[in-house]
Amino acid sequence: MQNLIYALIQVIHNFGAATVVGTAASALWLVRGSVAVRHRIALFMAIAWAIQIASGMLFGITTYYFEHHLPDIHGIAVDALLVKICCAVAGFVLAAAYVRLNSGWTESRQLLAWRALLTLGVIALGSAAFLRWFS
Repeated sequence: MQNLIYALIQVIHNFGAATVVGTAASALWLVRGSVAVRHRIALFMAIAWAIQIASGMLFGITTYYFEHHLPDIHGIAVDALLVKICCAVAGFVLAAAYVRLNSGWTESRQLLAWRALLTLGVIALGSAAFLRWFS
């Protein structure tokens, strides 16, 4: 049962990772100049980052539930987890700020936000490999 739960959480987490990278890339290259579409994409991205945070927490909760301790990670895996957490929190905050405040942002500021969101997604996704293989 534990492995099934981990696998289901992993599916959600993987789709979330693809979403945060894909939505930022699409906002940068596919919908340039469309303020309304970018606004909806930013809302979708904030939700995707929230799902990333929640599903990441579910990994720890599941381990604690079944094994009565948090996941046993150390070294590079801990560093990778911290990087992922920082990216997820920053990504959520930036996407939420974009949804709430972007009407007053210049085009260059909006592009900077999307580049930052894409960078955060790519870094988080890359860190996932280090977390996986060094834990």
